[in-house]
Amino acid sequence: MKMIAITGRSGCGKSSVSAYLREKGYTVIDADLVARQIMEPPSPCPQALAREFGEDILDENGNLKRRMLADRAFSTPEGTEALTRITFPEIRRRILEQVEEATLRGERVCFVDGAVIVGTPMEPEFEKIILVETPLEESIRRITARDGISPEMARRRLDAQTPVEQLEQAAHIILRNEGSLDQLHDLIDEMINEILETV
Repeated sequence: MKMIAITGRSGCGKSSVSAYLREKGYTVIDADLVARQIMEPPSPCPQALAREFGEDILDENGNLKRRMLADRAFSTPEGTEALTRITFPEIRRRILEQVEEATLRGERVCFVDGAVIVGTPMEPEFEKIILVETPLEESIRRITARDGISPEMARRRLDAQTPVEQLEQAAHIILRNEGSLDQLHDLIDEMINEILETV
């Protein structure tokens, strides 16, 4: 089984790539969804995070107060490291569980779609990393339309994400999403053929 990552900054069209791969019959695991799910009971992560960052980050039903957690976790490098240390093993376990299910179905390639893959402990586990890129102004336009925010806010959001240069250094394949959806699909088909030749 080849485990392939799909990543990219906000507004790049990563979800369009994943949607097309699913249409083609490939398993695409949504790592961002997994990361949200592990923050909810019965996952062990909320309680472990409460022990690390304070019991008051949980409400009366045991649900995380995500904003409070983020404020505490990201206020120091040590807090960010603790957040990763607590959540990563469960994220990894759930992703690999889905990879194993795909393996048992006889699949040879499995894709993992995640905004935050480069620079995480899981990065070395991927056979290849696919980076989806689109011009900055197009990303800003998409984010503005999708989320109903100003172009300035969209630009600030992108500025807070992993720099393009760092993503490009980690990527094995770059999909430049600069044209129509059909053109993007053609690029994906070429990419799949390239990947399957090495399976």
